[in-house]
Amino acid sequence: MRRPRLGFLGTGWIGRHRMEAIVQTGVAEVAGIADPSPEMATEARKLAPGAVLAEDIGALLGLDLDGLVIATPSALHADQSIAALERGVAVFCQKPLGRTAAEVRAVVEAARAAGRLLSVDFCYRHQQGTARVAELVRSGALGRVFAADLVFHNAYGPDKPWFYDPALSGGGCVMDLGVHLVDLALWIFDFPEVLDVQAQRFAAGEPLAGAGGVEDYAIAQLVLAGGISVRLACSWRLHAGQDAVIAAEFFGTAGGAAQRNVEGSFYDFEAQHFTGTARETIACPPDPWGGRAAAAWAHRLAAGQRFDPAAEGLVRVAEVIDRIYGR
Repeated sequence: MRRPRLGFLGTGWIGRHRMEAIVQTGVAEVAGIADPSPEMATEARKLAPGAVLAEDIGALLGLDLDGLVIATPSALHADQSIAALERGVAVFCQKPLGRTAAEVRAVVEAARAAGRLLSVDFCYRHQQGTARVAELVRSGALGRVFAADLVFHNAYGPDKPWFYDPALSGGGCVMDLGVHLVDLALWIFDFPEVLDVQAQRFAAGEPLAGAGGVEDYAIAQLVLAGGISVRLACSWRLHAGQDAVIAAEFFGTAGGAAQRNVEGSFYDFEAQHFTGTARETIACPPDPWGGRAAAAWAHRLAAGQRFDPAAEGLVRVAEVIDRIYGR
């Protein structure tokens, strides 16, 4: 059985990192690479010297691909994913899959119609600590879990102009960082119904109203089925005293658990299990988690997996993001 042939669309830092993770699995062949920057494409080709340097997505899809890895600006994700799926090509896409729930729903329906595997790079699901915390929540070891607190504060802001244009990005820090928090909360609780969403968004310290503008700070309160309370907060350029504050904390009637970044790191995390005033460390660095979502998709594709109904969860996440934006 031949290895799946993959194309890589967008090979900036994230695209190359995900490409490297997939190459290291050995389960797939890199057939083609496309990036508007010849320098970026050439650098990525060092990971797969036999790959074709293609001009655009059309040229990539002409290479008899089995899968396409997309790491382009957000405004392009939905259309590019649908174009690939309609050609019978599986998709692994950077977040967000779409700027709105309608765009995400259209991609999921295209994957369902084509019977092709669709995954989004919700990489934080694949951290060791996240897996340990999820196991504690789902097993009942924490009792009835009634509250969660998730934050992602970044002391810096994106360096690409399109991030600051809502027509291109779909939104600000919520779309960039908060989408990970929404996904983690819904995924760990197995995608319960979201009964209520209340949110505030700010730009340079001033409140934003409606769906317009690009926020650099946001806080949201979700009520999930079963009375579970979830608080989400995210930001760009916050005076946080360190590079980043990233955490996912869960509290139940018999214990608590948390996954938190270590000393402001974007990469090193520690997970702990709480009982009263006692704590037990259940995961710690090193944990090279960044490319695991991409590698997992490649393994599933190589195993012949097709459309997974769990992709409907991508729509549920996007619907919450829409409600945070008031649209």
